[in-house]
Amino acid sequence: MLTLTDDEKAMLDGREGKARQKAMELLVRYAEALGAERFVDTTNVAGVPGQANVFLANYYKDRPGGIAAIFSYFDLDSDELVEVPRLATRACHLQGGYDPEHWQLLGATPEAARLSRNSERIAADRGIEILKTCTPYLAGNVPKLGEHCAWMESSAVVYCNSMLGARTNTEGRESTSAAMLTGKIPYWGLHVDTCRRGTHRITVDVAVDSIVDWGLLGYYVGDVVQERIPVVCGLSNAPDLVRFKHFGAAAASSGGVELAHLVGITPEAPTEEAAFGGNRPVEELRYGAAERRAAYERLNANANDPNVDFVMLGCPHAAFEQIEEACRLLDGRRIRESCRLWIFTSRAVKQRADAAGLTEIVRKAGGVLLTDTCSAIANAVPPGTKVAALDSAKQAHYLPAMTGIQAWFGSTADCIRAALTGRFDGRLDA
Repeated sequence: MLTLTDDEKAMLDGREGKARQKAMELLVRYAEALGAERFVDTTNVAGVPGQANVFLANYYKDRPGGIAAIFSYFDLDSDELVEVPRLATRACHLQGGYDPEHWQLLGATPEAARLSRNSERIAADRGIEILKTCTPYLAGNVPKLGEHCAWMESSAVVYCNSMLGARTNTEGRESTSAAMLTGKIPYWGLHVDTCRRGTHRITVDVAVDSIVDWGLLGYYVGDVVQERIPVVCGLSNAPDLVRFKHFGAAAASSGGVELAHLVGITPEAPTEEAAFGGNRPVEELRYGAAERRAAYERLNANANDPNVDFVMLGCPHAAFEQIEEACRLLDGRRIRESCRLWIFTSRAVKQRADAAGLTEIVRKAGGVLLTDTCSAIANAVPPGTKVAALDSAKQAHYLPAMTGIQAWFGSTADCIRAALTGRFDGRLDA
């Protein structure tokens, strides 16, 4: 049975205003559906509050209120229009649908671009940090060990839980928008100690060094454990931020991994025993050369044409170091006329890239450095695209099904070479 504190009762009774009342009503329904017995205070929320698009604007066109109507009826599932107050806790806005400078390149209409700008302005007026990225931890939002968060974006959730030791389930737009107004989220799932214990032991028998290696390992792990919690043993190298974000994004794509314990690396897994917390593994698996090869072949299974007309980098959003690498590989050359190169990153990282001259290097090569979104979120590829090269297992998993194109998965070097030559010739090293 759900128990409420005095401040939660006050919000539910409407003593803190209509918007917070509607937010608490939504959260109470959510908690009861989950079987949660109480709420926990959340000090860090990441979502897409009130984000407007043409579909939602048209859907609610007969209800006055504009962006406030979308927040009321869609985000809060309210039966009436409410005035959105300032948020009750720290919150940030994750990725949007369009780059504000290159929205036409991504196929947006002027109306869609206007709606995006307006919803962003309203969110900022309420105190929400406008990060517009799937990697908030690269843009200044780095939760503390044990901090209770309410985050959307599957790849960010894996990073938050696994590398930072903060606590969040993969939330949705509605629960995060409600959490922003109340500072509450159901105490359930990965907020609870006992729910963070490992379930599967995966022993790694091969070297895992490159970004491709970490993406392949993540893709295998997600596939074999699905939504459960892997304990990964036998790693010879600790991943840096970039490598882990590719691991986590891949594991959340082939499965639904929200927390992975990398023994000796994850804060809660200094040892294998600590990772399992006294539990016995339900299954023990090994990741070797054959499993690595199978993951690579699965990711490239839908591609057979080596002639590439689109290269996309930056999923999850590229770190500064990854943009530097792409620029070194371009090395003053031009990409092939028949090919397009799009690199996606956050606004914060792009500012650094602008200042360092990297954005100009990409532009002179014939590519574009974009922010706020990616091809999957925007559902956008250059017109006429048939074959893409990608350095992201997540994007290789989703984009062919979403856009009907063929997609090759490989290293950043493989992808840049494809952009320069128009052909993909990547291979998995033995």
